[in-house]
Parts: sequence; C-alpha cells; structure tokens
Amino acid sequence: MITLVTGGSGSGKSAYAEDVLTGFGEGERIYIATMYPFDEESQKRISRHRMMRAKKNFSTVECYTGLKEQKIPPNAYVLLECMSNLVANEMFQETGAKENTVQAVLDGVANLEKQAAELVIVTNEIFSDGIVYEEETIRYQEYLGRINREIAKKAATVVEVVYGIPVVQKQAGGE
Repeated sequence: MITLVTGGSGSGKSAYAEDVLTGFGEGERIYIATMYPFDEESQKRISRHRMMRAKKNFSTVECYTGLKEQKIPPNAYVLLECMSNLVANEMFQETGAKENTVQAVLDGVANLEKQAAELVIVTNEIFSDGIVYEEETIRYQEYLGRINREIAKKAATVVEVVYGIPVVQKQAGGE
C-alpha cells in the first residue's frame, strides 16, 4: 500500500514519514534518496536526513532518475524521498526522462509498489505561494501536480504535515 506524505518546506514531513514507516514493524527498511548532491546546501540537507535515519535501520539507495528500474528486496518497507527532487531530476538531468517525466515517475512508483510491503512517499506542497514563474518552473509545477494527484488517487492514506502536525486528507477505505 502507498502512504503519501506532503507538506511545505520544514513542515516535519520527513520525520513523520520515517515514523510511519518504522511503525510498520521490524522488516527490512529501504530509504530511496532522490536528492542529487549538486551543491553545499544539498550536501547539508542529505547529511541532516542521514542523521535522522541513523538509528532506524534504513538501508539507503540513491536513485536520481530511472525509478522504474529500481529493484528492492521483496516485501521491504520503502520510503521514497522526495518526489519533488525526483521530478526535477527526471526533467533536467542528462539521464532524465525530460518531456516523459510524468509517465516515467508514475511507472517508477508502480514498480516500487509491486515490490514493497509498504511504500511511503514524501512530496512537497509548492502550489500555494501565488508567484508567477518562468515557463520551465511552471512546467515543473504542472508535472509534480499531476504526479501528486495520481499517487494520491492510488494511495491508501494521504497526510499533509502542517507545522509538525499530521492532517489526514485521505484514510484507507475512504476516497
């Protein structure tokens, strides 16, 4: 099953997603990291997230593009973080899917869902600022929005984390 966790930057969504995943039990835990370490700030964020996971028995797999090809141990508990990074990588990295990003990412999620006992996906809420962006950024927002909507449809649970408080938007069995 899929649990989708969303929220703004610094909302606490990563810590919440890790708690959800560790709450499934003592099975094998896989953290699929999508942040490409392109500058000092991203290196710091990666280090901070690794420290958060240090004592939670996660195996980290770095996957910047090509999620459809990712293999995981059968019935592992998987945390995919973060959808917004994966979408940007698929759009802009040399090895990315470019204009086929939406389908490539959705195929990748379907691939993980087939293999995992539970799949928790972290994404960002980037749609509320009201700023007018350049065409490339608008296309990025469009792709991420389409992907988030499709994943939310398939997800058993959708949670928005606001100021560290989880707000359930959809619960298993509900639509």
